[in-house]
Amino acid sequence: MPVSDYLVTIGLEVHCQIKTKSKMFCSCETGFGFEPNTRVCPTCLGLPGALPVLNEFAIERTLLTGLMLGCSSPEISQWDRKNYFYPDMAKNYQTSQLDLPLCLGGEVPLYPWSYPNDVIKAGVPPFRTVKLTRIHLEEDAAKITHHPTYSLIDYNRAGSALMEIVSDPDIETPEEAYAYLKSLQQILNYGDISDADMEKGQMRCDVNISLRPKGQSELGAKVEMKNINSMSAVRRALHYEIQRQAEELDLGIAQIQSTRRWDDENGESTIMRTKEDAHDYRYFPCPDLVPIHTAPLLEKVRNQIPELPQQRQQRFISEYGLNEYDANVLVSDLELARFFEEAAQGSTNGKKIANWIINNVAAVLNEKGITPSECPVKPLAIKELIAIIDDGTVSNNQAKEVFNKMWDEPNLSAAEAAKLLGFEKADSSFLDSIIAEVIAANPAKVQEIIDGNDKLLNWLTGQVMKAAKGKANPKIVTESLKKTLGL
Repeated sequence: MPVSDYLVTIGLEVHCQIKTKSKMFCSCETGFGFEPNTRVCPTCLGLPGALPVLNEFAIERTLLTGLMLGCSSPEISQWDRKNYFYPDMAKNYQTSQLDLPLCLGGEVPLYPWSYPNDVIKAGVPPFRTVKLTRIHLEEDAAKITHHPTYSLIDYNRAGSALMEIVSDPDIETPEEAYAYLKSLQQILNYGDISDADMEKGQMRCDVNISLRPKGQSELGAKVEMKNINSMSAVRRALHYEIQRQAEELDLGIAQIQSTRRWDDENGESTIMRTKEDAHDYRYFPCPDLVPIHTAPLLEKVRNQIPELPQQRQQRFISEYGLNEYDANVLVSDLELARFFEEAAQGSTNGKKIANWIINNVAAVLNEKGITPSECPVKPLAIKELIAIIDDGTVSNNQAKEVFNKMWDEPNLSAAEAAKLLGFEKADSSFLDSIIAEVIAANPAKVQEIIDGNDKLLNWLTGQVMKAAKGKANPKIVTESLKKTLGL
């Protein structure tokens, strides 16, 4: 049967490092890029006799995430020991949550701007949400680096506060999976819960997928793919796995519950092991940690719920007069949205500022691989730049030269940079005299323009610009020519 004859069911388990100063059960510093095994202690190394202490801030951030995603919380939440032997878990068990996690239910909206670009260009699917099963809090494992004949373990990450966000089997396509991850990442950024940078391992994803023939209500055997390190890789892995399972089912090969490794370089998955069930981990309540009451902590964080991406998108449209596309582009990047809002504050030309930031500033930032907060040209300077475009000092193309000048010399204002480049608002008498000279020198061309050859008007504008040594505003020159010629 073709793939279209199968129903695809996808669920995602997203592990996200919470932005905390210390680890989940000890006071070791968290961060990225430290020398290996320099942020460790007896607790996160699992040494005998070391006892854990709960990180209250990490619990609060998890509960805040739940509130942003519409989750409920049980009155009492507790920690459990999940027993397994892996080389990246020194204690041979992970302190996690099973029966009483911090958050239950909820949903993740699939923002229309979060789909892959090729999907957006073809027409974004109708808005929908993906239901969540739970969000629980646990400790992260160490980082293993494999070499041909040996492996290295860095325990700096071990014990970091790790939030696991588990979706229902409620995703139907690889493109929805991509949009889910992108939307979730944005929400975590907006809440300052995590930077959720997949390249740094701050957000990691396990994918569960099953196929069943149309008309069959029972889900097919679940296949899990572990720790895929980018949203695009998740999309590629799902497309491959859908095709693989469909081909095997067509051949009568039954799928079994299993875990597979995704090799993004070769574009294929390989079997790792048959999948364990929860009882295989021998969960039991952690004897070293007392359960907590969630109500006081929920009250503490309830007023910290931020403006979420969709709310900001609607506000940008109503407050600054942006169209939906511009608002979508800006809110998809929290730093870019903040950059725009600072530039547009108090301005009546929000749409022009948005267009300039999207089409010019963002393009340069992407080219140079830096973030809006690292941009040497600050938001106020962009506001000033738009002002000198509006008052006719520079054209839009000339403004790009001014922007480049300010990039090289960030202490310059837009007006100062324009002046150094020779772009000054032309004196009307000076411009009028040049126009008069150009008209007098080209009587035949002028007559053709008067007779209706509009294309020649651009040529005449060019002659004036040449005589003015390119320092005049072409829009103003054209308007002055029309006025002079009575057009």
